[in-house]
Amino acid sequence: MKKVKIGNTDLEVSRINFGGNVFGWTLDEKESFKILDAFEAAGFNFIDTADTYSWWVNGVGGQSETIIGNWMKARGNRDKTVIATKVGSETKEHPNDISKKHILKSVDESLKRLQTDYIDLYYTHFDDEVTPVEETLSAYDEVIKAGKVRHIAASNLSPARLLESFKVSEENNLPKYVALQPHYNLVERENYETKYADIVAKYGLSVMTYYSLASGFLTGKYRSESDLGKSVRGEGAKQYLNAKGLVVINALDTVSAKHSSKPATVALAWLLAQPHIAAPIVSATSEHQLQTLFDAPKLNLDTEDLELLEKASK
Repeated sequence: MKKVKIGNTDLEVSRINFGGNVFGWTLDEKESFKILDAFEAAGFNFIDTADTYSWWVNGVGGQSETIIGNWMKARGNRDKTVIATKVGSETKEHPNDISKKHILKSVDESLKRLQTDYIDLYYTHFDDEVTPVEETLSAYDEVIKAGKVRHIAASNLSPARLLESFKVSEENNLPKYVALQPHYNLVERENYETKYADIVAKYGLSVMTYYSLASGFLTGKYRSESDLGKSVRGEGAKQYLNAKGLVVINALDTVSAKHSSKPATVALAWLLAQPHIAAPIVSATSEHQLQTLFDAPKLNLDTEDLELLEKASK
C-alpha cells in the first residue's frame, strides 16, 4: 500500500482517508467495526472524525470518536492507525468555539473517547471568527508540548484567517498548520481552486478533501429526482441534479466504462491526480462501497481522461 507524508511531518498515510461521520449515525458499533476491519485489512490506516460527530443525532456528538476508540482498544492497533479529529464545531449546547478554554477541555474529552494518549492530526473544524488567532495557536502549542497532539490542521477557515494563522505562527514561534481540509470535488471546484490552492502550494500543505463524492452524487446513484430517496444523503445530492452535474456524470460514465471501473472510483482518482491532494475523505456503509474506494489509488487516469473530466467540470 503506497503511503504519503502529511506536509513536513513524519505521518505516513494511505491515500484514502475514511470519513468517520457515519459511525454512530448510519452505522451502529457492530457495523462500524466490520467496516473498519475491512479498511485496515486492505492496508489503509487513516481515519478522520470530529469531537462533535454526530451531534445532529443526539445534540452533542461524541459517538464517532467513542466507536473508533472502542475499535482500536479491541484490536490493539493504535500504533498502526493515524487518527485525525477536530475541535470547534457547534452543537446544540454551544456555537462554533476555538477559544483556548474550549480547546483545552475538548482535547481531553476526545482523548478519553478515543482511549488514546495522543491525536495524530488535530483540526480547527470551524472558525468562530472572534477568537484571536494567537489564542487558538497558543492552545495548540500547549497541547502539543503536553504530548496530547502531534500536528495541527485547518478545515473551515477563511483564506484571510488561514494566512493570518501562518503569519502569527512565524512571528511567535507557534505551531503551524500542516494540512487543509476543504470542500472540493468534481462539481465543487471554484472555491478551493481560486481561494485556497495558492496558499496550499505556498505553505506545502497536504490536502484532505471533504464531500469528496459530493454527498454521493458522484457515485452516479442520483440521476433524477426519483433517485433522491435511495439514501439518507440523497437530499444533499439534490443541488447537483442540473445540466452541469449531469455533464460531469456522463464524463464519469465514459471514463469508468473505459477502465471497467465505477464513477465514484474515477471521481476519487481525479482528486488524487490533483496537486497536493494527499487523501480524499470518503465514507462507506458496506463492504461493496469500500471496494469502490479501495480501487481509486490504483486507477491511473491518462491525459485524455483528465482532459475530459476537466472540461466537463469547469
